[in-house]
Amino acid sequence: MTHSLVSLVLFAIAGAFTPGPNNLISTASGAAFGFRRTLPQIWGVALGFPLMIVAIGFGLGGLFATFPQLHLILKFVGSAYLLYLAWKIATASDPEASAIARPLTLLEAALFQWVNPKAWTLALGVVPAFTTIGGNLFAEVMLIALVMGATTFPALSLWAGFGVAMARLLSRPRQRRIVNLVMAALVAASVGLLFI
Repeated sequence: MTHSLVSLVLFAIAGAFTPGPNNLISTASGAAFGFRRTLPQIWGVALGFPLMIVAIGFGLGGLFATFPQLHLILKFVGSAYLLYLAWKIATASDPEASAIARPLTLLEAALFQWVNPKAWTLALGVVPAFTTIGGNLFAEVMLIALVMGATTFPALSLWAGFGVAMARLLSRPRQRRIVNLVMAALVAASVGLLFI
């Protein structure tokens, strides 16, 4: 059990801290609105993602195993939304203005998990990897959800703090324009990597 818990924590850290849509949205929100106004988005992901894991652990994963095209459809819908966000960031007319009018709310961030391809990939991978046949499914799924949620909050806080620091360092419109283009390219690249 100790070895599997250590493995789960390492998996959670890798999943939470590596670039992905949630992290990039936290960074952009931190840069545009500051850390405090980004907290609802961070909490939304930290609560919404574990709820997704619980749903998958208690049956939704079986639905995707039976109908794999549903997962593919969600992957395309989520990817299209992320490409739309990348386009909004890249084409923001005023480099000092945010590509989004306001930070995501807790509910919006929680619901975003259901169209976030990285969240689906992680959740569909972590549940079968860290549950055991004949084990206590309830306890195992709840532990997975707890560990994933607990690592998500500090990861997104770090990314949002990075956004705040970028906003302070890059005060000229040209610098902000470059950051917008880089952020848009990273969001688009995260989508592209999901299909490799």
